[in-house]
Amino acid sequence: MPDRTVLIIAYYFPPMGLSGVQRIVKFIKYLPEYGWKPVILTESPGSFYAFDETLMKDLENPDIEIFRTAPKKVSAEKPKTVKLPSYFIQQLGRKILQTIYQPDSKAKWKKRALALGSDILSKQKVDVILATAPPYTDFLVAKELSKEFNIPFIIDYRDPWVDNPFNFYATPFHKSYSIKLERDILTRAEKAIVVSRHIKELLVKRYGFLSHNDIMIIPHGYDPDDFDELRNVKPSPAKFTITHAGVFQDNRTPKYFFQALSDFLKRKPEAASKLEARFIGIMRKSHEKLIKKYGLTQNTVSTGYVSHRENIKHLMESDVLWFMLKDLARSPGKLYEYFGAAKPILASVPDGVMRKLALDTKAAIATAPDDVYAIGQAIETFYNLWKNNNLPKPKEEYTEQFNRRKLAGDLAKELELAAEI
Repeated sequence: MPDRTVLIIAYYFPPMGLSGVQRIVKFIKYLPEYGWKPVILTESPGSFYAFDETLMKDLENPDIEIFRTAPKKVSAEKPKTVKLPSYFIQQLGRKILQTIYQPDSKAKWKKRALALGSDILSKQKVDVILATAPPYTDFLVAKELSKEFNIPFIIDYRDPWVDNPFNFYATPFHKSYSIKLERDILTRAEKAIVVSRHIKELLVKRYGFLSHNDIMIIPHGYDPDDFDELRNVKPSPAKFTITHAGVFQDNRTPKYFFQALSDFLKRKPEAASKLEARFIGIMRKSHEKLIKKYGLTQNTVSTGYVSHRENIKHLMESDVLWFMLKDLARSPGKLYEYFGAAKPILASVPDGVMRKLALDTKAAIATAPDDVYAIGQAIETFYNLWKNNNLPKPKEEYTEQFNRRKLAGDLAKELELAAEI
């Protein structure tokens, strides 16, 4: 029975789907094993790009309590799924919203979150508050509740805030205001947790009062439970399957991969009947058009959004797992789930943390994100290894460090240190 309580503030939360909810859900799942009772403050699900009710299974524990703010509009309708906009529309919408709202488009949620948080904290003892972002409004809610009830708080960065290249600042005032908000949060928080060394270095560089000890790296990870029940799922021996899981967010694109794959199939026409490129998750219309443009309709499968369990099943059915990044700011969770699947990895990423993480498995090939020739050569290398039944496997002693149960233990230690101050 947990003897300490943590109030967790997370706007993005199941039944919302996509990668933004995975990290906090897995922390919550395993924290009770380390003596912590999670109490969650979140939003009522309204409209979102994807929903996944199966994620709620990880939260079926009497030691976990979930409180949701009342929806903005009272409606008997179920949560509404909306289409992922084009990159252009997404950029335009982001610019408009970030011009109007600070620190982000969820700023209007703050009032409702504070009211519910105050109600929770007035009725039960909480030892520490944990807020995960984005949205960075979560951090502001944690700060104000911490101040009102004299409870220490910790912040968890899944992405950078001020130094996020995808954030838009309409004027110098907008940016200076965000810097002021972030500085104030970091000054008051007991600890900042980040998913990568890159984010840690950004924070230390911008805010001179921070020491390296003020920031703890707890990376994304994989949940062994998700994979154990599917360990018997194997790829089809008749197909060489390369899979990408997740959304091509912001400036990510499968364009260069499609070009490389098309070139490979022209060089090796005999592979056309054996190769399948599988895309798990929401695809933008512009990306679907590229499949036709490069003549890959017969070699490509696009599943649309699937549940997290179904996503894991697709990973286990694959021979090689591919991902791409065009920047160093993001640390996509898919790579860590690739570790859990114990498959070779094709990493089309710039030099940096994510490339090193992939290469350290000793089962990866890395290329620049837009190097069509190198991507094509990597596909050919993996294809030849597959034909000879000689595909490499990631080193288990390396990937085990990203086990979600272990990472939750690291978080529990930080919660304990904060609660004792």
